Amino acid sequence: MKLTLREMILISIFAALTAVGAFIRIPTPLVPFTLQFLFCAYSGVFLGGRKGLYSQMLYVGIGLIGIPVFASGGGPAYVLQPTFGYLLGFIACSYTIGQLVQRFSAITFIKVYSAVLLGLFFVYVCGVGYLYLIINFYLHKQMTLQAAIGVGLLPYITSDLILSLFIALTAIRVIPILKKSGYYASTCNAE
Repeated sequence: MKLTLREMILISIFAALTAVGAFIRIPTPLVPFTLQFLFCAYSGVFLGGRKGLYSQMLYVGIGLIGIPVFASGGGPAYVLQPTFGYLLGFIACSYTIGQLVQRFSAITFIKVYSAVLLGLFFVYVCGVGYLYLIINFYLHKQMTLQAAIGVGLLPYITSDLILSLFIALTAIRVIPILKKSGYYASTCNAE
């Protein structure tokens, strides 16, 4: 299916928002967190699965060609960074959330929150798994899976669960407005 100019612009906007989210750091007592996950999840919620996937693929692609849009730079060698798996997880996350939310006949908090949590699950599975593999097999250092979870999930999960609540609460307010205007059906359901 061919994308319209409007769809290409929206995909680009969400890719740009994800890039900006990498540099918005919110300090917390434990570790600072970024807003990448927020914009990644919103891309799935508001664009649907396929277009949300495209927005995150665009974001990752721009970073891999050398534009420093990732939290620690960019370029093809970034695939060897232990945190690159989280970026791959964003692609799966946006697609999963979008596929689920666009199919809901009724938009409820529980449904949207569940979709967002499933998307977050994919971020952490890809991120922690990649972290474990890079540390052990590329950097040739010893790290147990338990240690990878301790470093790559535990410091961030609380803030991401709070963001997930925020995403679901805003989505259940915004989606009905977008549906009423006819925007949501034309953007998400034209897959």
